[in-house]
Amino acid sequence: MAMASEETKLELFLQWLNVNGAELRGCKIKYCNSSKGFGIFSSNDAPDGIFLVIPLDLAITPMKVLEDPLIGPACRSMFEEGEVDDRFLVMVFLTVERLRKNSTWKPYLDMLPTEFGSTLWFSDGDLLELKGTTLYRATELLKKSLKTLFDEKVKKLVDKLLALDGNPESYNFLVGFDSQVRFEDFLWANSIFWTRALNIPFPSSYVFRTGQPERECGSSNAPGGSTTTELNGSSQVSGSESASQADSIFVEGLVPGIDFCNHGDSHVILLPFCKTLCLDIKAAATWEVDGSGSLTGTRFSMYLLSAGVIPIQGEKEISISYGAKGNESSLISLELVQELLFLYGFIVKDNSDDYLMLHYPVEAISDMPFSEGKLLLLEEQKGELRCLLTRNLLDNGFFPECTSPRGTKSREYDDDQGVDYKSARRKIPSFANKLVFPEKFLTALRTVTMTESKLQQVFSLLEEVVGSGGERRPSETEVRTAIWEACGNCGALQLIVDLLNMKLMELEEGSGTEESDAELLKKGEGGASSNGSVLMSRKKWASIVYRQGQKELTRRFLREAEHALQLALSEDTAKTSS
Repeated sequence: MAMASEETKLELFLQWLNVNGAELRGCKIKYCNSSKGFGIFSSNDAPDGIFLVIPLDLAITPMKVLEDPLIGPACRSMFEEGEVDDRFLVMVFLTVERLRKNSTWKPYLDMLPTEFGSTLWFSDGDLLELKGTTLYRATELLKKSLKTLFDEKVKKLVDKLLALDGNPESYNFLVGFDSQVRFEDFLWANSIFWTRALNIPFPSSYVFRTGQPERECGSSNAPGGSTTTELNGSSQVSGSESASQADSIFVEGLVPGIDFCNHGDSHVILLPFCKTLCLDIKAAATWEVDGSGSLTGTRFSMYLLSAGVIPIQGEKEISISYGAKGNESSLISLELVQELLFLYGFIVKDNSDDYLMLHYPVEAISDMPFSEGKLLLLEEQKGELRCLLTRNLLDNGFFPECTSPRGTKSREYDDDQGVDYKSARRKIPSFANKLVFPEKFLTALRTVTMTESKLQQVFSLLEEVVGSGGERRPSETEVRTAIWEACGNCGALQLIVDLLNMKLMELEEGSGTEESDAELLKKGEGGASSNGSVLMSRKKWASIVYRQGQKELTRRFLREAEHALQLALSEDTAKTSS
């Protein structure tokens, strides 16, 4: 019955695509199973390498939302007043259209998953498996933020829009009855957006076909209802007939059909209901935009193109790549960088692109002695108190796992860049090219750990180059060099050791060591017990894989920091003795 239901959805969706001008030329969309959902497969009849063509008019973008006769007016006023951003518009659109009884988007929306493997959908018990990790804190913060957004803006707006559409239940809400929209509806829309949206290079001639933009800066409204949105990110646009970056306006949106392409990576481990599939091949396709229609025959369209020189033979799944992603989810500049398990709902075991986030809270400096001077120096040097420690940094450290050709360049210290302090005596340490911690992070931590005498020494050194009257502001290089001369590495490395020890304690609290996690994973690989029950859920399994990887990275970076600290102390002692 379940299979029949999915086949019915697929048939209606294919009819909907056909009516709206889409073409499946060298591919077919197939239902795989409940854990994989739908995917796109080659059908061996695409001699030009073009599998699928979708008109850009089918893309769900902020432009589409603001042009919608039902949703557009209410969203436009909020958007123009700066109350909401581009992504919010798309999420509200998805929420409303999913709840509308007669939505023209129903054949597409019915094809989308209703459950996700990302941590936002973890039960409280599953989430506890991640306690002590950055991912745990990031999930709690994001879920709280989304709930606030739902309560303050989404709930009332969606009910109002449904009432305008003639939904009697929503009308009842407006006169005092319960709302028909739930937080889970908005959470679903948020997950759909983040797991399926692409950064689309719309041809400017398509965007501005009704007039010129009225306002710029990220998002701009064009007369006649056309809206343009400029967003960060990159696309895979190439070819002389494709939209060039210079003649394109990048807009985030969903493209029905193309968004059923899954991620190509032979090492991907899946969670149930995740859009992304485990494949045996690397990315087999890329997507491009055809503004003129000379390649596809459809002007203003997006098409799926074979990424290989040799065409795909037989019926194989067509995959695209999400690019290099780390398992860690970090907090940078108070914004959530959503990756793999956090965003897409899957984990990559032994991920070479994985990283660890190390953070010293700037608010802690306020309680320190001489905090004003330290904060001033951090500002002058553009100090970085957050640091992403990527796994490949370890290749050039004291204890590399293997010899690697990557990153063989020696470290460069700021005092090698032409700053000549008359009283400078400190030499670059002999182990400088083995330090795995970024210099900017080290300089910031040197500032944090400064004593009064070292702070005074730094200001004295800076007076040598800027003058006692402060005729000019010191450069970043001059500030960092003065801090290095006054402080050296010992204080900063000791602080890194303390931060890593604290992180390891948080990771191991309640879940034990890496060895404990390895034992749990070994037991979980048994599949089912004698009575047929599942020994470990996929979400729990992925959580353990993630936290074990974080413990491993923390332990390895801690070993690097402890060894570097020992060497720094030895060299400082030798210098003092001489």
